[in-house]
Amino acid sequence: MEEKPDDQFQHPLEDDAKAAPEKKPSFWRKLYDWTIQWAEKPQGVWALFVLSFAEASFFPIPPDVLLIALCAGAPKRSFFFALVCTAGSVLGGIAGYGIGVGLFDTIGQRIVDFYHAQDTMDKITGWYDEYGFWGNLLAAITPIPYKVFTITSGVADFNFVSFLLASVVGRSFRFFLVGGLIFKLGPSVRPWIEKHLDTLAWIFLVVLVFGIVAIKFMGGGH
Repeated sequence: MEEKPDDQFQHPLEDDAKAAPEKKPSFWRKLYDWTIQWAEKPQGVWALFVLSFAEASFFPIPPDVLLIALCAGAPKRSFFFALVCTAGSVLGGIAGYGIGVGLFDTIGQRIVDFYHAQDTMDKITGWYDEYGFWGNLLAAITPIPYKVFTITSGVADFNFVSFLLASVVGRSFRFFLVGGLIFKLGPSVRPWIEKHLDTLAWIFLVVLVFGIVAIKFMGGGH
């Protein structure tokens, strides 16, 4: 019997592999895989704190992504992660306020220029005159870039105690809502997030962009 040459032999699994090549992970999948690894590491808590601090004063990336990843990886620690996120954000907000008070000409103006937010600052100042505490509270809850509000609060000399109270209440509400939902859903939330990750990421970006656009039009009458 004539044997079939080796170079003509193909294993069925090889045929399947050629027929269905492995799908390359998306950017969001890679980001999720990278962030989720911090869930069980002590460094993950520090990363969350630093990101929350930086986002409230100058950094463009919101801490929600890392907060969700950490909570999904360890749902029983969700409230602890929310507390860390809130503490970092409030302290970062104080730093942003300080930039507005004493470092606006050297640092604050560069941050505002980076976000093209000079007109927005003028509108927020008028918004504070009309809504005061409630304007700052809304900023602390919504996806509108909080750093713009913190710096503007310092420039406008908004009452620091009211600013601090709005930051604590607003940021706690936002981050504990996220942590509470994941705690309630438990371990089952992680497979669901992984399955719908790309969709959720795009929704989050749309909401964030909407917040940036909204801040440009708020207080338009001032």
